[in-house]
Amino acid sequence: MTPDAASLPAPMHAAPAEVFLIDPATLALVDVNPSARANLGYDDAALTTMCATDIAPSLDEATLRTLVASLDVDITEQRCLRTELHRADGSSYPVKLTFLLIRQDGRALLLAVGDDLSLELAASNALAQYQSRFNAIVNHTPGLVYQFVLGADGRHSYPYLSDGCAPLLGVQPGELQRDPDLFLRLLLPEDRKGYLEAMAVSKIALSGWNWEGRIWIDAWKDVKWINLRATPHAAAAGAVQWDGIMTNITDSKIEQQDALRSRARLAELTDHIEQVKEQERARIAREIHDDLGGNLTAIKMALSMLAARLPPEQPALLEKASYLDDLVDRTIDAVHRISLDLRPSTLDLGIVAALEWQAREFEKGSGIACVFRSAERAPVLERELDPDHAAALFRVFQEALTNVAKHAGATRVTVTLRRQRQHLTLAICDNGRGIAPADRLKPASFGLRGMSERARALGGTLTLSAAPGGGTMVTIKIRLAPLTAARSENA
Repeated sequence: MTPDAASLPAPMHAAPAEVFLIDPATLALVDVNPSARANLGYDDAALTTMCATDIAPSLDEATLRTLVASLDVDITEQRCLRTELHRADGSSYPVKLTFLLIRQDGRALLLAVGDDLSLELAASNALAQYQSRFNAIVNHTPGLVYQFVLGADGRHSYPYLSDGCAPLLGVQPGELQRDPDLFLRLLLPEDRKGYLEAMAVSKIALSGWNWEGRIWIDAWKDVKWINLRATPHAAAAGAVQWDGIMTNITDSKIEQQDALRSRARLAELTDHIEQVKEQERARIAREIHDDLGGNLTAIKMALSMLAARLPPEQPALLEKASYLDDLVDRTIDAVHRISLDLRPSTLDLGIVAALEWQAREFEKGSGIACVFRSAERAPVLERELDPDHAAALFRVFQEALTNVAKHAGATRVTVTLRRQRQHLTLAICDNGRGIAPADRLKPASFGLRGMSERARALGGTLTLSAAPGGGTMVTIKIRLAPLTAARSENA
Protein backbone atom coordinates (compact mmCIF):
# COMPACT_ATOMS: atom_id res chain seq x y z
CA MET A 1 0.00 0.00 0.00
CA THR A 2 1.68 3.14 -1.26
CA PRO A 3 1.53 6.49 0.49
CA ASP A 4 -0.33 8.11 -2.45
CA ALA A 5 -2.95 5.33 -2.58
CA ALA A 6 -6.46 5.80 -1.28
CA SER A 7 -6.86 4.98 2.37
CA LEU A 8 -9.57 4.34 4.93
CA PRO A 9 -11.03 7.29 6.83
CA ALA A 10 -9.59 7.69 10.33
CA PRO A 11 -12.73 6.39 12.18
CA MET A 12 -12.74 3.19 10.10
CA HIS A 13 -9.02 2.81 10.54
CA ALA A 14 -9.47 2.79 14.33
CA ALA A 15 -12.63 0.65 14.30
CA PRO A 16 -12.52 -2.73 16.17
CA ALA A 17 -14.27 -4.39 13.22
CA GLU A 18 -12.28 -5.59 10.23
CA VAL A 19 -12.51 -3.05 7.36
CA PHE A 20 -11.24 -3.57 3.83
CA LEU A 21 -11.00 -1.00 1.02
CA ILE A 22 -11.08 -2.74 -2.38
CA ASP A 23 -10.60 -1.56 -5.97
CA PRO A 24 -13.87 -2.59 -7.67
CA ALA A 25 -12.17 -2.90 -11.06
CA THR A 26 -9.30 -5.18 -10.10
CA LEU A 27 -10.59 -6.45 -6.70
CA ALA A 28 -7.15 -5.60 -5.29
CA LEU A 29 -6.85 -4.60 -1.62
CA VAL A 30 -6.32 -0.85 -1.45
CA ASP A 31 -6.24 -0.49 2.37
CA VAL A 32 -6.88 -2.66 5.43
CA ASN A 33 -7.38 -1.41 8.98
CA PRO A 34 -5.20 -2.71 11.88
CA SER A 35 -7.94 -5.00 13.24
CA ALA A 36 -8.08 -6.91 9.95
CA ARG A 37 -4.29 -7.06 9.64
CA ALA A 38 -3.97 -8.43 13.20
CA ASN A 39 -6.61 -11.10 12.66
CA LEU A 40 -5.34 -12.15 9.23
CA GLY A 41 -1.69 -12.16 10.26
CA TYR A 42 -0.38 -10.59 7.01
CA ASP A 43 2.01 -7.64 6.90
CA ASP A 44 1.51 -4.56 4.73
CA ALA A 45 3.92 -5.79 2.07
CA ALA A 46 1.95 -9.00 1.58
CA LEU A 47 -1.41 -7.25 1.53
CA THR A 48 -0.34 -4.86 -1.25
CA THR A 49 -0.03 -7.81 -3.60
CA MET A 50 -3.30 -9.53 -2.65
CA CYS A 51 -6.83 -9.43 -3.99
CA ALA A 52 -10.09 -9.95 -2.15
CA THR A 53 -10.30 -13.46 -3.54
CA ASP A 54 -6.91 -14.29 -1.98
CA ILE A 55 -8.14 -13.80 1.59
CA ALA A 56 -11.64 -15.15 0.77
CA PRO A 57 -11.06 -18.09 -1.62
CA SER A 58 -14.66 -19.25 -1.32
CA LEU A 59 -15.77 -16.02 -3.02
CA ASP A 60 -15.05 -16.34 -6.73
CA GLU A 61 -14.34 -13.34 -8.90
CA ALA A 62 -17.63 -13.58 -10.78
CA THR A 63 -19.64 -13.41 -7.56
CA LEU A 64 -17.78 -10.33 -6.41
CA ARG A 65 -18.15 -8.56 -9.76
CA THR A 66 -21.88 -9.32 -9.82
CA LEU A 67 -22.13 -7.89 -6.31
CA VAL A 68 -20.24 -4.73 -7.33
CA ALA A 69 -22.49 -4.29 -10.34
CA SER A 70 -25.57 -4.39 -8.13
CA LEU A 71 -24.35 -1.51 -5.96
CA ASP A 72 -24.90 2.18 -6.66
CA VAL A 73 -22.50 4.66 -5.10
CA ASP A 74 -25.14 7.38 -5.02
CA ILE A 75 -27.80 5.31 -3.26
CA THR A 76 -25.38 3.74 -0.71
CA GLU A 77 -26.85 0.31 -1.08
CA GLN A 78 -25.45 -2.57 0.99
CA ARG A 79 -24.98 -6.28 0.27
CA CYS A 80 -24.06 -8.94 2.82
CA LEU A 81 -22.27 -12.24 2.31
CA ARG A 82 -21.17 -14.99 4.70
CA THR A 83 -17.83 -16.54 3.94
CA GLU A 84 -14.52 -17.56 5.47
CA LEU A 85 -11.30 -15.52 5.55
CA HIS A 86 -7.95 -17.32 5.42
CA ARG A 87 -5.12 -16.28 7.72
CA ALA A 88 -1.44 -16.27 6.91
CA ASP A 89 -0.92 -19.38 9.05
CA GLY A 90 -3.40 -21.36 6.95
CA SER A 91 -6.30 -21.26 9.41
CA SER A 92 -9.66 -19.72 8.60
CA TYR A 93 -12.54 -18.11 10.44
CA PRO A 94 -16.15 -17.32 9.54
CA VAL A 95 -17.20 -13.74 8.83
CA LYS A 96 -20.11 -11.73 7.61
CA LEU A 97 -18.99 -9.14 5.02
CA THR A 98 -21.09 -6.05 4.38
CA PHE A 99 -20.27 -4.38 1.01
CA LEU A 100 -21.07 -0.86 -0.16
CA LEU A 101 -19.64 1.55 -2.78
CA ILE A 102 -18.12 4.81 -1.61
CA ARG A 103 -16.56 7.74 -3.53
CA GLN A 104 -13.15 9.04 -2.50
CA ASP A 105 -11.32 11.77 -4.39
CA GLY A 106 -13.68 11.25 -7.32
CA ARG A 107 -12.91 7.55 -7.38
CA ALA A 108 -15.41 4.72 -6.69
CA LEU A 109 -14.13 2.18 -4.14
CA LEU A 110 -15.65 -0.97 -2.63
CA LEU A 111 -15.81 -0.91 1.17
CA ALA A 112 -16.17 -4.25 3.02
CA VAL A 113 -16.83 -4.41 6.78
CA GLY A 114 -16.28 -7.84 8.34
CA ASP A 115 -17.87 -9.23 11.50
CA ASP A 116 -15.97 -12.19 12.97
CA LEU A 117 -18.53 -14.96 13.53
CA SER A 118 -16.22 -17.34 15.42
CA LEU A 119 -17.90 -16.80 18.79
CA GLU A 120 -21.35 -16.94 17.25
CA LEU A 121 -20.48 -20.17 15.42
CA ALA A 122 -18.96 -21.68 18.58
CA ALA A 123 -22.09 -20.76 20.54
CA SER A 124 -24.29 -22.20 17.81
CA ASN A 125 -22.29 -25.44 17.78
CA ALA A 126 -22.41 -25.68 21.57
CA LEU A 127 -26.16 -25.06 21.51
CA ALA A 128 -26.58 -27.75 18.86
CA GLN A 129 -24.59 -30.20 20.99
CA TYR A 130 -26.65 -29.39 24.08
CA GLN A 131 -29.85 -29.74 22.07
CA SER A 132 -28.67 -33.07 20.69
CA ARG A 133 -27.87 -34.33 24.19
CA PHE A 134 -31.19 -33.06 25.52
CA ASN A 135 -33.07 -34.78 22.72
CA ALA A 136 -31.17 -38.00 23.31
CA ILE A 137 -31.94 -37.95 27.04
CA VAL A 138 -35.59 -37.02 26.58
CA ASN A 139 -36.20 -39.52 23.79
CA HIS A 140 -34.70 -42.32 25.85
CA THR A 141 -36.57 -41.37 29.03
CA PRO A 142 -39.24 -44.01 29.79
CA GLY A 143 -42.16 -41.66 29.83
CA LEU A 144 -43.50 -38.36 28.55
CA VAL A 145 -41.46 -35.21 29.26
CA TYR A 146 -43.69 -32.19 28.94
CA GLN A 147 -44.39 -28.54 29.73
CA PHE A 148 -47.84 -27.47 30.88
CA VAL A 149 -48.95 -23.83 31.17
CA LEU A 150 -52.06 -22.67 33.02
CA GLY A 151 -52.95 -19.05 32.29
CA ALA A 152 -54.55 -16.57 34.67
CA ASP A 153 -57.75 -16.86 32.60
CA GLY A 154 -57.88 -20.64 33.08
CA ARG A 155 -56.69 -21.52 29.59
CA HIS A 156 -53.98 -24.11 29.38
CA SER A 157 -51.53 -25.41 26.80
CA TYR A 158 -48.67 -27.85 26.26
CA PRO A 159 -45.72 -25.87 24.80
CA TYR A 160 -43.53 -28.98 24.72
CA LEU A 161 -44.29 -32.70 24.46
CA SER A 162 -41.62 -35.34 23.93
CA ASP A 163 -41.90 -38.31 21.59
CA GLY A 164 -43.10 -40.39 24.57
CA CYS A 165 -46.56 -38.85 24.17
CA ALA A 166 -47.91 -41.39 21.69
CA PRO A 167 -46.62 -44.55 23.49
CA LEU A 168 -47.96 -43.33 26.84
CA LEU A 169 -51.24 -41.57 25.99
CA GLY A 170 -52.08 -43.07 22.61
CA VAL A 171 -52.24 -39.62 20.95
CA GLN A 172 -49.67 -37.69 18.91
CA PRO A 173 -47.98 -34.60 20.44
CA GLY A 174 -49.48 -32.28 17.84
CA GLU A 175 -52.98 -33.61 18.51
CA LEU A 176 -52.68 -32.85 22.24
CA GLN A 177 -51.16 -29.42 21.60
CA ARG A 178 -54.05 -28.49 19.31
CA ASP A 179 -56.62 -29.75 21.83
CA PRO A 180 -55.20 -29.38 25.39
CA ASP A 181 -58.51 -30.51 26.93
CA LEU A 182 -57.96 -33.93 25.39
CA PHE A 183 -55.81 -35.06 28.33
CA LEU A 184 -58.57 -34.25 30.81
CA ARG A 185 -60.98 -36.31 28.74
CA LEU A 186 -58.57 -39.25 28.84
CA LEU A 187 -58.80 -39.36 32.65
CA LEU A 188 -61.38 -41.68 34.17
CA PRO A 189 -64.25 -39.58 35.58
CA GLU A 190 -63.62 -40.72 39.16
CA ASP A 191 -59.97 -39.59 38.95
CA ARG A 192 -60.48 -36.15 37.39
CA LYS A 193 -61.37 -34.42 40.66
CA GLY A 194 -58.14 -35.53 42.33
CA TYR A 195 -56.12 -34.39 39.30
CA LEU A 196 -57.66 -30.91 39.31
CA GLU A 197 -57.34 -30.57 43.10
CA ALA A 198 -53.64 -31.55 43.00
CA MET A 199 -53.09 -29.01 40.21
CA ALA A 200 -54.82 -26.25 42.19
CA VAL A 201 -52.76 -26.93 45.32
CA SER A 202 -49.52 -26.92 43.32
CA LYS A 203 -50.49 -23.67 41.61
CA ILE A 204 -51.34 -21.83 44.82
CA ALA A 205 -48.31 -22.97 46.82
CA LEU A 206 -45.94 -23.34 43.85
CA SER A 207 -45.12 -26.75 45.29
CA GLY A 208 -44.34 -29.98 43.49
CA TRP A 209 -47.24 -31.59 41.67
CA ASN A 210 -47.32 -35.32 42.33
CA TRP A 211 -50.41 -37.24 41.22
CA GLU A 212 -51.30 -40.67 40.02
CA GLY A 213 -54.48 -41.88 38.39
CA ARG A 214 -56.02 -43.79 35.51
CA ILE A 215 -56.52 -42.91 31.85
CA TRP A 216 -58.54 -44.61 29.14
CA ILE A 217 -56.55 -45.33 25.97
CA ASP A 218 -59.20 -45.52 23.27
CA ALA A 219 -56.71 -46.73 20.66
CA TRP A 220 -55.98 -49.86 22.72
CA LYS A 221 -59.31 -50.09 24.60
CA ASP A 222 -57.38 -50.31 27.83
CA VAL A 223 -56.90 -48.51 31.14
CA LYS A 224 -53.45 -47.34 32.25
CA TRP A 225 -52.17 -46.04 35.57
CA ILE A 226 -49.91 -43.01 35.15
CA ASN A 227 -47.81 -41.02 37.60
CA LEU A 228 -47.30 -37.30 37.08
CA ARG A 229 -44.47 -35.36 38.70
CA ALA A 230 -43.92 -31.70 37.82
CA THR A 231 -42.24 -28.60 39.22
CA PRO A 232 -44.08 -25.27 38.89
CA HIS A 233 -42.74 -21.75 38.44
CA ALA A 234 -44.40 -18.42 37.80
CA ALA A 235 -44.68 -17.35 34.16
CA ALA A 236 -45.64 -14.10 32.44
CA ALA A 237 -49.06 -12.48 32.90
CA GLY A 238 -49.89 -14.43 36.06
CA ALA A 239 -49.57 -17.84 34.42
CA VAL A 240 -47.93 -20.89 35.97
CA GLN A 241 -45.76 -23.30 34.03
CA TRP A 242 -44.98 -26.86 35.08
CA ASP A 243 -42.00 -28.84 33.79
CA GLY A 244 -42.46 -32.53 34.46
CA ILE A 245 -42.68 -36.12 33.41
CA MET A 246 -45.48 -38.68 33.15
CA THR A 247 -44.71 -42.37 33.46
CA ASN A 248 -46.65 -45.60 33.07
CA ILE A 249 -47.01 -47.26 36.50
CA THR A 250 -49.62 -49.82 35.48
CA ASP A 251 -47.45 -52.87 36.21
CA SER A 252 -46.27 -51.59 39.60
CA LYS A 253 -49.82 -50.54 40.49
CA ILE A 254 -51.18 -53.98 39.63
CA GLU A 255 -48.42 -55.57 41.71
CA GLN A 256 -49.20 -53.20 44.57
CA GLN A 257 -52.90 -54.00 44.42
CA ASP A 258 -52.13 -57.72 44.25
CA ALA A 259 -49.85 -57.34 47.27
CA LEU A 260 -52.55 -55.44 49.16
CA ARG A 261 -55.15 -58.07 48.32
CA SER A 262 -52.73 -60.82 49.31
CA ARG A 263 -51.93 -59.05 52.56
CA ALA A 264 -55.63 -58.53 53.24
CA ARG A 265 -56.30 -62.24 52.65
CA LEU A 266 -53.33 -63.11 54.85
CA ALA A 267 -54.64 -60.80 57.57
CA GLU A 268 -58.08 -62.42 57.31
CA LEU A 269 -56.47 -65.86 57.54
CA THR A 270 -54.34 -64.78 60.51
CA ASP A 271 -57.38 -63.34 62.25
CA HIS A 272 -59.34 -66.52 61.55
CA ILE A 273 -56.50 -68.70 62.85
CA GLU A 274 -56.24 -66.61 66.02
CA GLN A 275 -59.99 -66.85 66.58
CA VAL A 276 -59.89 -70.61 66.05
CA LYS A 277 -56.92 -70.88 68.42
CA GLU A 278 -58.74 -68.79 71.02
CA GLN A 279 -61.87 -70.90 70.67
CA GLU A 280 -59.79 -74.09 70.94
CA ARG A 281 -58.04 -72.74 74.01
CA ALA A 282 -61.38 -71.92 75.58
CA ARG A 283 -62.67 -75.41 74.79
CA ILE A 284 -59.57 -77.12 76.19
CA ALA A 285 -59.59 -74.88 79.27
CA ARG A 286 -63.26 -75.65 79.83
CA GLU A 287 -62.73 -79.40 79.45
CA ILE A 288 -59.68 -79.36 81.72
CA HIS A 289 -61.58 -77.36 84.31
CA ASP A 290 -64.79 -79.38 84.08
CA ASP A 291 -63.48 -82.90 83.48
CA LEU A 292 -60.09 -82.95 85.18
CA GLY A 293 -61.17 -80.56 87.87
CA GLY A 294 -64.28 -82.60 88.61
CA ASN A 295 -62.36 -85.86 88.60
CA LEU A 296 -59.64 -84.46 90.86
CA THR A 297 -62.25 -83.14 93.26
CA ALA A 298 -63.89 -86.57 93.37
CA ILE A 299 -60.50 -88.19 93.95
CA LYS A 300 -59.78 -85.78 96.80
CA MET A 301 -63.14 -86.56 98.42
CA ALA A 302 -62.53 -90.32 98.07
CA LEU A 303 -59.05 -89.99 99.55
CA SER A 304 -60.46 -88.07 102.48
CA MET A 305 -63.01 -90.84 103.11
CA LEU A 306 -60.33 -93.53 102.83
CA ALA A 307 -57.93 -91.65 105.07
CA ALA A 308 -60.67 -91.32 107.71
CA ARG A 309 -61.14 -95.10 107.77
CA LEU A 310 -57.44 -96.00 108.03
CA PRO A 311 -56.47 -97.57 111.41
CA PRO A 312 -54.37 -95.27 113.59
CA GLU A 313 -51.85 -98.02 114.25
CA GLN A 314 -50.70 -97.88 110.60
CA PRO A 315 -48.94 -94.49 110.35
CA ALA A 316 -47.28 -95.40 107.07
CA LEU A 317 -50.64 -95.66 105.34
CA LEU A 318 -51.76 -92.37 106.89
CA GLU A 319 -48.58 -90.73 105.60
CA LYS A 320 -49.20 -92.11 102.10
CA ALA A 321 -52.79 -90.87 102.20
CA SER A 322 -51.62 -87.41 103.27
CA TYR A 323 -49.05 -87.35 100.44
CA LEU A 324 -51.70 -88.29 97.89
CA ASP A 325 -54.00 -85.59 99.26
CA ASP A 326 -51.24 -82.97 98.85
CA LEU A 327 -50.50 -84.27 95.34
CA VAL A 328 -54.16 -83.92 94.37
CA ASP A 329 -54.16 -80.36 95.75
CA ARG A 330 -51.07 -79.48 93.70
CA THR A 331 -52.62 -81.07 90.62
CA ILE A 332 -55.83 -79.07 91.14
CA ASP A 333 -53.72 -75.89 91.38
CA ALA A 334 -51.85 -76.87 88.20
CA VAL A 335 -55.12 -77.53 86.38
CA HIS A 336 -56.41 -74.17 87.56
CA ARG A 337 -53.21 -72.43 86.42
CA ILE A 338 -53.19 -74.14 83.02
CA SER A 339 -56.87 -73.29 82.50
CA LEU A 340 -56.18 -69.64 83.26
CA ASP A 341 -53.21 -69.62 80.87
CA LEU A 342 -55.33 -71.12 78.11
CA ARG A 343 -58.33 -68.91 78.71
CA PRO A 344 -58.47 -66.49 81.65
CA SER A 345 -61.93 -66.61 83.12
CA THR A 346 -61.67 -62.86 83.72
CA LEU A 347 -62.09 -62.34 79.96
CA ASP A 348 -65.72 -63.27 80.47
CA LEU A 349 -65.95 -60.25 82.79
CA GLY A 350 -64.64 -57.87 80.10
CA ILE A 351 -61.38 -56.49 78.77
CA VAL A 352 -60.87 -54.01 81.65
CA ALA A 353 -61.13 -56.75 84.29
CA ALA A 354 -58.93 -59.09 82.25
CA LEU A 355 -56.17 -56.52 81.77
CA GLU A 356 -56.25 -55.55 85.43
CA TRP A 357 -56.03 -59.23 86.48
CA GLN A 358 -53.12 -59.87 84.12
CA ALA A 359 -51.26 -56.82 85.48
CA ARG A 360 -51.60 -58.20 89.04
CA GLU A 361 -50.50 -61.68 87.92
CA PHE A 362 -47.48 -60.20 86.12
CA GLU A 363 -46.49 -58.25 89.21
CA LYS A 364 -46.75 -61.35 91.40
CA GLY A 365 -44.89 -63.59 88.95
CA SER A 366 -42.06 -61.22 87.92
CA GLY A 367 -41.63 -59.00 90.96
CA ILE A 368 -41.88 -55.92 88.70
CA ALA A 369 -44.31 -53.26 89.92
CA CYS A 370 -47.20 -52.99 87.43
CA VAL A 371 -49.72 -50.16 87.65
CA PHE A 372 -52.93 -50.37 85.60
CA ARG A 373 -54.96 -47.24 84.93
CA SER A 374 -58.26 -46.99 83.13
CA ALA A 375 -60.96 -44.35 83.24
CA GLU A 376 -63.26 -46.37 80.95
CA ARG A 377 -66.63 -47.62 82.12
CA ALA A 378 -66.34 -51.35 81.66
CA PRO A 379 -70.00 -52.15 80.78
CA VAL A 380 -70.07 -49.50 78.04
CA LEU A 381 -66.69 -50.55 76.67
CA GLU A 382 -67.64 -54.22 76.54
CA ARG A 383 -70.58 -53.41 74.28
CA GLU A 384 -68.23 -51.60 71.89
CA LEU A 385 -65.51 -54.25 71.78
CA ASP A 386 -66.09 -57.57 70.05
CA PRO A 387 -65.19 -60.57 72.30
CA ASP A 388 -62.72 -61.89 69.71
CA HIS A 389 -61.07 -58.48 69.52
CA ALA A 390 -60.97 -58.31 73.31
CA ALA A 391 -59.21 -61.69 73.42
CA ALA A 392 -56.71 -60.60 70.73
CA LEU A 393 -55.96 -57.34 72.58
CA PHE A 394 -55.46 -59.34 75.78
CA ARG A 395 -52.94 -61.63 74.02
CA VAL A 396 -50.99 -58.63 72.70
CA PHE A 397 -50.90 -57.29 76.26
CA GLN A 398 -49.60 -60.63 77.55
CA GLU A 399 -46.85 -60.71 74.90
CA ALA A 400 -45.81 -57.13 75.70
CA LEU A 401 -45.47 -57.96 79.41
CA THR A 402 -43.49 -61.09 78.54
CA ASN A 403 -41.06 -58.97 76.49
CA VAL A 404 -40.66 -56.55 79.42
CA ALA A 405 -39.88 -59.41 81.80
CA LYS A 406 -37.37 -61.01 79.39
CA HIS A 407 -35.54 -58.07 77.84
CA ALA A 408 -36.30 -54.68 79.41
CA GLY A 409 -34.58 -54.99 82.81
CA ALA A 410 -37.34 -52.73 84.15
CA THR A 411 -38.47 -52.21 87.75
CA ARG A 412 -41.80 -50.59 86.96
CA VAL A 413 -44.48 -50.90 84.27
CA THR A 414 -47.38 -48.49 83.76
CA VAL A 415 -50.39 -49.65 81.74
CA THR A 416 -52.96 -47.14 80.50
CA LEU A 417 -56.24 -47.95 78.76
CA ARG A 418 -58.16 -45.04 77.31
CA ARG A 419 -60.73 -44.32 74.69
CA GLN A 420 -60.27 -41.55 72.12
CA ARG A 421 -63.53 -41.10 70.22
CA GLN A 422 -63.92 -44.24 68.12
CA HIS A 423 -60.53 -45.69 69.06
CA LEU A 424 -59.29 -47.67 72.04
CA THR A 425 -55.63 -47.18 72.99
CA LEU A 426 -53.60 -49.45 75.25
CA ALA A 427 -50.15 -48.14 76.24
CA ILE A 428 -47.55 -50.26 78.10
CA CYS A 429 -44.65 -48.11 79.35
CA ASP A 430 -41.61 -49.48 81.20
CA ASN A 431 -38.55 -47.81 82.73
CA GLY A 432 -36.08 -50.35 81.34
CA ARG A 433 -33.09 -50.06 79.03
CA GLY A 434 -35.18 -49.32 75.93
CA ILE A 435 -35.15 -50.98 72.54
CA ALA A 436 -32.63 -50.25 69.78
CA PRO A 437 -33.84 -49.84 66.16
CA ALA A 438 -31.73 -52.86 65.17
CA ASP A 439 -33.59 -55.03 67.68
CA ARG A 440 -36.81 -54.54 65.77
CA LEU A 441 -35.24 -56.01 62.62
CA LYS A 442 -33.78 -59.15 64.16
CA PRO A 443 -34.73 -62.25 62.15
CA ALA A 444 -36.02 -64.04 65.25
CA SER A 445 -38.07 -61.17 66.71
CA PHE A 446 -41.31 -63.12 66.34
CA GLY A 447 -42.81 -61.55 69.47
CA LEU A 448 -42.85 -58.06 68.00
CA ARG A 449 -44.05 -59.34 64.62
CA GLY A 450 -46.82 -61.36 66.22
CA MET A 451 -47.98 -58.34 68.23
CA SER A 452 -47.91 -56.17 65.14
CA GLU A 453 -49.85 -58.74 63.08
CA ARG A 454 -52.46 -59.13 65.80
CA ALA A 455 -52.91 -55.37 65.99
CA ARG A 456 -53.21 -55.17 62.19
CA ALA A 457 -55.76 -58.00 62.20
CA LEU A 458 -57.79 -55.89 64.62
CA GLY A 459 -57.72 -53.07 62.08
CA GLY A 460 -55.35 -51.14 64.30
CA THR A 461 -51.70 -50.25 64.71
CA LEU A 462 -48.85 -51.08 67.06
CA THR A 463 -46.03 -48.57 67.60
CA LEU A 464 -42.82 -48.71 69.59
CA SER A 465 -41.33 -45.49 70.94
CA ALA A 466 -39.02 -44.24 73.65
CA ALA A 467 -40.75 -43.77 76.97
CA PRO A 468 -40.38 -40.47 78.87
CA GLY A 469 -37.36 -40.78 81.12
CA GLY A 470 -36.05 -43.90 79.35
CA GLY A 471 -37.45 -47.30 78.59
CA THR A 472 -39.93 -48.35 75.94
CA MET A 473 -43.57 -47.55 75.25
CA VAL A 474 -45.71 -50.02 73.31
CA THR A 475 -48.94 -48.47 72.03
CA ILE A 476 -51.78 -50.51 70.53
CA LYS A 477 -54.57 -48.53 68.91
CA ILE A 478 -57.69 -50.27 67.57
CA ARG A 479 -60.96 -48.98 66.19
CA LEU A 480 -64.18 -49.63 68.07
CA ALA A 481 -67.29 -50.84 66.26
CA PRO A 482 -68.95 -47.56 65.14
CA LEU A 483 -72.56 -48.78 65.16
CA THR A 484 -72.33 -50.35 68.60
CA ALA A 485 -70.47 -47.36 69.93
CA ALA A 486 -73.10 -45.04 68.52
CA ARG A 487 -75.87 -47.02 70.17
CA SER A 488 -74.07 -46.97 73.53
CA GLU A 489 -73.49 -43.20 73.30
CA ASN A 490 -77.14 -42.62 72.47
CA ALA A 491 -78.13 -44.80 75.40
